[in-house]
Amino acid sequence: MRLFSALVPADAAVDSLRAALAEAEAPAAGGLRWLPPRQWHITLGFFGEDDPESRADWLATRLAGRPALDLRLAGAGTFPGVLWVGVSADGLAGLAAAGGADRLGRPFHPHLSVARGHDRGAQRRLLARLRDYRGPWWTATEVVLFASEQDRDGVRYTPIERFGLGAGLG
Repeated sequence: MRLFSALVPADAAVDSLRAALAEAEAPAAGGLRWLPPRQWHITLGFFGEDDPESRADWLATRLAGRPALDLRLAGAGTFPGVLWVGVSADGLAGLAAAGGADRLGRPFHPHLSVARGHDRGAQRRLLARLRDYRGPWWTATEVVLFASEQDRDGVRYTPIERFGLGAGLG
């Protein structure tokens, strides 16, 4: 199974971002494909093909005793073929390292992907509209180990195991 660890945004954060994207969308979206909110997550670590039980044990050890994290979606940017919304949080880098980001071989850049496609004009227009976006704060109380599977409808993310985080910071 292809596995990754992630934080899932709270309902209030999803609702706020959906509203911001609806305002920014037409006619700016061009040839970009919006990712459905059910797929929205903040990847901490990507493990590729891996054994779910072994990876869950590994994560349980690394995440034990970690505090909950107060964060929010803020700003926007692009990677080649991806429009994303940024993440603002103190302590996120440490949680990401525990969640597997230290295995990526590149710097951790917290984000939530919202659209895919190579229409650079559409990316620029949406980026201009989302650059100043600031969503509500929420407390992440768990890290989720997901399996990523292709099916006839595209990619499906299935939770394999959840790892609770301690009391919030704020």
